[in-house]
Amino acid sequence: MSIRRFALGIGIGVVAGYFLRPSLSTEKVSPEKALKIVKKTVSGSHAISGSWIHMIPETVERENIRVEVYRGGISTTTETGTVQYEFLADTKTGTLLELKAA
Repeated sequence: MSIRRFALGIGIGVVAGYFLRPSLSTEKVSPEKALKIVKKTVSGSHAISGSWIHMIPETVERENIRVEVYRGGISTTTETGTVQYEFLADTKTGTLLELKAA
């Protein structure tokens, strides 16, 4: 009886680990994927004409919390010309953290 419980516990642990692995991983998204996510977010309100992103992440501090980010930029076209924006994107999710005119 004890061996069956032990084997059942091992089996449940392996299955749970397999399904929880993606949510627990600390891997970073690639800079290209982060840029794609940012462009998708910004494209709803701006017409994007160009973009760039630094390939090496950097650490910034926001409200006493250290966050690893990718720094990049986006060019948009308006009636008056081209407007440049700089952004910070989270390295773990690609989420846009900051967008400001350059």
